[in-house]
Amino acid sequence: MAKKTKKIAVYPGSFDPPTDGHLNIIERGAKLFDEVVVAIAVNSSKKPLLTIQERLDTLKVLLKKHRNVRLDFFENKLLVHYAREKKATAILRGLRTVQDYEYEFQMALANKQLAPEIETVFMMTDSGLSHLSSSLVKEILSLGGSGKNLVPPLVEKIVHQKFKK
Repeated sequence: MAKKTKKIAVYPGSFDPPTDGHLNIIERGAKLFDEVVVAIAVNSSKKPLLTIQERLDTLKVLLKKHRNVRLDFFENKLLVHYAREKKATAILRGLRTVQDYEYEFQMALANKQLAPEIETVFMMTDSGLSHLSSSLVKEILSLGGSGKNLVPPLVEKIVHQKFKK
């Protein structure tokens, strides 16, 4: 009998900060795959609000009940190279809008050309979360708005503290 291949998905993103939309995709992905690697992609051309360690620590708390979710980060390498290192069979991507689809479709085609053995799996964000982006959340919270139904209370607290400094 052939040994079953572990189904591992990499879910990349900046997670700056992690939103309810991110958590929705992670939690649903964790039901579909044996393991989900939440991979913080470090983009040196962007000035993040939260450090890599703050994002890792926050996600660790938020995802502690999910035994099959791992946290990591990567920089200066292609996503497909990182996915191969993690022995991933899939790249998990959340979609909110048609614009997301157009961008993600191009990326999926490029990734498929570079790594034909890795599938890209698109998951629609739950409808009540489709308006969320980390940029929108940062703008709302920076101006003193509420993070309710946008981010978990822990994230709201951390982001408000960052903006007070």
